[in-house]
Formats: sequence, C-alpha cells, structure tokens
Amino acid sequence: MTGFYIFTEFTLLGLLAAGVSALMALSFVLVYKGTHVVNFAAGEVMMLGAYLYYTAAVLLKLPPALALVVALAGIALASVAIEALVLRPLAGQPTIAILMATIGMASLLHGGVEIIWGQDPLETPALLPRFPVNWGEVMIPGAAIGNFVVASVLIAGLVIFFRYSRAGIAMRATASDPVTAATLGVDIRASQRMTWILSGVTGTVAGALIASSGSVSPALASSALGVFAVVILGGLDSVAGAIIASLVVGVLESLTVGYIGGKMRDVFPYLVVLAMLIVRPYGLLGTREIERL
Repeated sequence: MTGFYIFTEFTLLGLLAAGVSALMALSFVLVYKGTHVVNFAAGEVMMLGAYLYYTAAVLLKLPPALALVVALAGIALASVAIEALVLRPLAGQPTIAILMATIGMASLLHGGVEIIWGQDPLETPALLPRFPVNWGEVMIPGAAIGNFVVASVLIAGLVIFFRYSRAGIAMRATASDPVTAATLGVDIRASQRMTWILSGVTGTVAGALIASSGSVSPALASSALGVFAVVILGGLDSVAGAIIASLVVGVLESLTVGYIGGKMRDVFPYLVVLAMLIVRPYGLLGTREIERL
C-alpha cells in the first residue's frame, strides 16, 4: 500500500470514528450548556443505555432497531428520574454539591450494572451491517461508515430541533438566561428535564453503536472520560465546538496509530489539545467569560 493510500485510510477511519465521539461529547455539552453542570455520570448513562439495548435485543429477542427504541425509552425514563430525584432537590446549591452528586450517581449506576449484568463482556447483536467498503487499496469497515451516518443524522436532527422547534428555542433561552426565560413564561424545569433526556438519548445511541460493533461491558463507561478532552477542546458550552474537536482528535488519534504506533494513541492527540488550551483556555468555540477583579 502506497503512502497516499495509507494516509487516506487512516484519515478516513479517524473522521468516521469521530461521529460516535461527537455523540458522546454532546452528551456532556448538552447538560453543561443547559444547566452549567459537568455531568460525570454521562459515561455510566451511556453504558446503561448499551446494556438496555443488549437486554432488548438478546433477552427479549427484539429486532435491533426496535431494541434501540426500547433502550432509548428506558434511558429517557431514567434521565427523568435522575433529574427529578437527584438534581432538582439540589437546585440553588453550590456547583460542587451538584458535581459530587453526578459522581455519586455514576458510582451507583456502575455498581448496579455490575450487579445485574456482571463484569464479563457480553456479545451484542449488530445494529448496522458490518461488510467492508473497498476503494482501491483503502478498506473501510462497514460498521464505521454506518456509525458515522447514524451519528450525523442524529446531530443534524438535534441542530434542527434546537433552531426551529418551540421546545428547542425554549431550551436555548433557558441556557442563555434562565431568569429572563422564566419571566417570559418558559417552563425552566421542563427545559432542564428535556436537556437531561436528550443527553441520555445521545449517549445511549453512541453506546449502542459501540456495543453493537463487538460487545458491551462496564468498561464502556470509561471511554466517555477520554472524550472529555474533546469537550474541553471544543468548549464546554459549544455544540459546534464539540463536533469540530471530535473530528480533529479523531484524525489525530488515527494518524498517530498509523505512523507512530498504538501506544501513543492516547498521548499525542492530547498533547495537541493541551497546547491548544494554553492559547485558548475556553476551547475552540466556547464562551469566553471575563471576570472583573
């Protein structure tokens, strides 16, 4: 394989993998943008959604598409319960208290998953076709292409929802200025509840796509922490920043594997992220906050 084809293959693989990473990053960004809370339970919610998909597809023997719908419904209910029982009572409390609540929720979800499903990897049915696509000497796994398409459609749907729907505009208003939004008649609680639901849904789709490419295990939750660097790079409150940062880090990781080696995969891209944050500490497209001393 020539150098051009090697570069092309690893670049395409990085771009395609960035689709799922963008979904995982949006799971963080949506909550922070809507509530100004860093949700450290996002990885565990994604893991729980993947296990719900496994349960519906394997134990209930539902078709993969229907199993995903069941998983999304289950995670939506779980998100509503988390918001109502854990986070709403902490409204008005210091940010550190809410942050610790999400960490505690992450531990609770992780332990519950291990009790119910165990720690061993469970083979999960494919959600999308896995046949490879060949372009000359370049071979791209079919699952990677399918995952990217699903992620792109979902992200486009979210953008349209926030821009044009009544609920999406209300959520944007709540995120921008909750006091003014409440004065204008916006239901703040409903908007924040929808924020948690959408965060859980995007994470569940990402988790199901990852699990359906092989297996699901409690280790899936830890992959979300790796995406946190993507969130910081793009900007904690920027949807567009999360998407762009996912593409950048995805390509850097893939090229690092191709030219340097797998051991540097988790190091080199984040060195670039660190260098970028020194120049722009609020991220590529994050809101720049100015504090007067």
